[in-house]
Amino acid sequence: MAEKDEKSPNEPDDEKNPDEKVDPSEMGLVDLMKYLETKEPPKQILSSVDLEGIVKLIKDKKATQIITMAGAGISTSAGIPDFRSPETGLYHNLEKYDLPNPQAIFTLDYFMMNPEPFCMLARELWPGIFKPTPCHYFIKMLNEKGLLKRHYTQNIDTLESVAGLEEEKLVEAHGSFRLGHCLECNAEYTQDWMKERILGKDMRIPKCERDGCEGTIKPDIVFFGESLPNRFVQCVSKDFKSCDLLIIMGTSLTVQPFASLTSKVSEETPRLYINLEKTGCGPTNPFAMLMFGGGFKFDDEDNYRDVFLEGTCDDGCYKLADMLGWGDELRQKVKQEHERIDAEKKNKTKTTSSKKKNSTAKKGCCTS
Repeated sequence: MAEKDEKSPNEPDDEKNPDEKVDPSEMGLVDLMKYLETKEPPKQILSSVDLEGIVKLIKDKKATQIITMAGAGISTSAGIPDFRSPETGLYHNLEKYDLPNPQAIFTLDYFMMNPEPFCMLARELWPGIFKPTPCHYFIKMLNEKGLLKRHYTQNIDTLESVAGLEEEKLVEAHGSFRLGHCLECNAEYTQDWMKERILGKDMRIPKCERDGCEGTIKPDIVFFGESLPNRFVQCVSKDFKSCDLLIIMGTSLTVQPFASLTSKVSEETPRLYINLEKTGCGPTNPFAMLMFGGGFKFDDEDNYRDVFLEGTCDDGCYKLADMLGWGDELRQKVKQEHERIDAEKKNKTKTTSSKKKNSTAKKGCCTS
């Protein structure tokens, strides 16, 4: 019997899996143009392009790989300011730090020259001071119901973790205060170690304690010009291909590359945007326009997947939860968790006060 000819490794593979999805983002420009000429128009998955359609999609279990994206707007009700709001935004209230410009406080070159303004700001924003919002608990509820693929956040406040969202489901795109590293020798320091120095009564700039090194310790927060964490890149490359519903909350979608994530999902995937105002509409860049027709199309006649819910993120999450039949559960969860956090803080304060009293008493004791 004649042996089967082996295929040369340089020959094109004509036996591709017909069910394999084509990823336009991996094509060259010529191949992309050919693909756009022959591909069928996207299919509308929503029964209606509104919030009712989103709710039905979830209720019918057609959205089980939900990705959530969040910005500062999901934490403002906790007392943490967003960045760009007039009067109340973080950038509007940085005059006391005497910066050359508001963004300098998150610029690596400026931090290396003068870390004090950032450390002073960190005292106001340090994790543990604030309680998670209804949005954070809604995201956790999606995970508990087996619907959350991943949560991507621009925030550095770690409130998702405080709310109980497991680490595997969380991508902190701009880093967090969990760890810090020396800018000179890269030695690693814990959040508690940094907290002791930055939040102490005599606020100190965290300095490296390795022999011969006096480098400044910077929390692992992504400053302007720095690369995003490896975990962000790794998760994005696999998560968005299987996403069947994208929920965006409380972000102006102006900071890249986070903002571009809205175009990473399939062109048929429904997108719900909860925010105080519409942003991210219209073309984003030529390549995205070729593949996806630009940004959101809320008001366009040919809109088949984009839904905008105007209002605060908390109100939007409560409305969505109510329509899904989860409203009472969410409100109860928020109430119980906030009471638990308050009780823990109260007990911690009592314990600290008791230790101080005992220490003072011991110092004042006379020995015979």
